[in-house]
Amino acid sequence: MTTPRPTPTPTTTPTTPAPAPVPTTSALSLSRTTATAARVLRQLRHDPRTIALLVLIPCVMLFLLRYVFDGSPRTFDNIGASLLGIFPLITMFLVTSIATLRERTSGTLERLLAMPLGKGDLIAGYALAFGTLAIIQSALATGLAVWFLDLDVTGSPWLLLLVALLDALLGTALGLFVSAFAASEFQAVQFMPAVIFPQLLLCGLFAPRDTMHPALEAVSDVLPMSYAVDGMNEVLTHTDMTATFVRDILIVGGCAFLVLCLGAATLRRRTA
Repeated sequence: MTTPRPTPTPTTTPTTPAPAPVPTTSALSLSRTTATAARVLRQLRHDPRTIALLVLIPCVMLFLLRYVFDGSPRTFDNIGASLLGIFPLITMFLVTSIATLRERTSGTLERLLAMPLGKGDLIAGYALAFGTLAIIQSALATGLAVWFLDLDVTGSPWLLLLVALLDALLGTALGLFVSAFAASEFQAVQFMPAVIFPQLLLCGLFAPRDTMHPALEAVSDVLPMSYAVDGMNEVLTHTDMTATFVRDILIVGGCAFLVLCLGAATLRRRTA
């Protein structure tokens, strides 16, 4: 008598579940944009030191500048109007680039990109949140310069505020764009000499642009900060809104929009 052999049990090869498809959403949605902006603002609310530095630094710099030229108010008028547009651009560039990079390194941005959230929604939400802070910052700096530090402008202070706001939005857009190329907060800060300083030297703050070497003047013609300073000078010397002023603010606003689009185009997930 032979013992029946046991019937071999068919083995099944474990199958790896297919990864869930990553939802792609390309359309820009107002609700998703405002939700992203609200989340960024809630996070910033828990960082009062950043908010204080963001809002107060331009005001403190303008206050110091006013009394540096205490014996020469005309010099303060000439330089103060230009710096009123430059300070918001620099501070918003720094804060936006570092804050966005922190979101990348902490994984928050990666999780957001895995959700049904378009890149346009994400960039627009960040721009809306930091733009809100830019409005507060620009309004305080302009009000302080015009009504407390006696900055003498021929045109409307509201036009000064408009240029300062566009400059702050441009700084926000540049910060969002640059954060895509930095691997650490230290690198993000190092981008400032490459992105901001050349514009600062060539914008006409230290010497009229038409007196520069032709090569430098040509470079300054394609830098947005040059038109921001030109726009401030138009308000400083003209009572009405000139065609040159309209051209300048359109260029600054257009550059901010273009850089925001580039920021959305360079936004990538680091994992598949």
